[in-house]
Order: sequence, then C-alpha cells, then structure tokens
Amino acid sequence: MKRALTALAALLVCTACAPVSTSTPAEPSPTTSTASPATLSAGGKPQAPGGTAPATRGIAWDEASKTAALETATKAMTLYARPTVTDKQWIQELGQLLTAQATADYQYVDPANIPVTRITGTGQLTIDENNGFGCHVVFPTDAGDYDVQLLRSAADKPWQVNRFTPRTEQSKD
Repeated sequence: MKRALTALAALLVCTACAPVSTSTPAEPSPTTSTASPATLSAGGKPQAPGGTAPATRGIAWDEASKTAALETATKAMTLYARPTVTDKQWIQELGQLLTAQATADYQYVDPANIPVTRITGTGQLTIDENNGFGCHVVFPTDAGDYDVQLLRSAADKPWQVNRFTPRTEQSKD
C-alpha cells in the first residue's frame, strides 16, 4: 500500500511539471514495434551487458558470514519472542538489530500480541550463494516455525533483521 501511494505521488508530481499543450491533438500515427532491450539504468544502457549477471553480487559467502548471520538471527529471535516485556523495552532492545525499515514497521507492535515465547531448537540458515547481501534463518518455536530475514549492505557491515515471518504450511514449500 505504501509503495502504491509513493508511486502515485511520484506520478502526480511528474505530470504536474509536464508542459501543457494548447494545440489540438494530432491524429495518432500507426504504431510500429521495434525490439529493444528493457533497461532501468541511467543513460539507457542495459544493466547486464551481454545478458548475463555477475556470478555474485559483490559479497561472497564464507564461514564467518554464515556464523555472524546465524548469531544475529538467534539473538534477534530471542529478543522478539518476549511477549511479557513492555513495548518500549521490546523495541529499544530489538531495534538495535533491525534495519531502518524494520524499526519503522515494528515500532508500534505490542509484544503481548506475539504468540512466540521461546525458540525450541537451532535456527536453520538458508543462503543463496549468488547473493551475499541477504539470507533467511528458520527457527522452530513454541508457536510454530518463524523465518527471520537478514540483510547487510556490505561484507564488513553487520547483519540486520528485516522481517520476522511465521511460516505456514504453504510457505514451507
């Protein structure tokens, strides 16, 4: 919803600045289609010249990265699963491990509404070898499995939690 409103606002701003024509519209000319590569890059250049993406996106996975991701996710899930603390204490402590977006998303959560009270096993790390910027850790809890999404902006930056998601039977596929 927030993205749709942002896109609508951007569209309105762009159209407000467009020149207004006072002449009568010309007859539309027949359209011809020519194949051209789609691009979102500045200057009309393709994002992946030659049509191939790089093997990795800047950060290679190593054991230290995997260990740090699992440790961050475990600490975050432990701080998340505390429905008996005050909302202020909950977000202050958990917020240190969250992305800016996650902090904004979770700042008004009442921890009393979170069904998880404890982790019941070790988290299982899921990575994409081609993307060292993000991963998931799934934890068994007393309220079912929870998926913790982690992100980082560079190899030397800490992992941060972007989302806590209860896993349903459909999302386990």
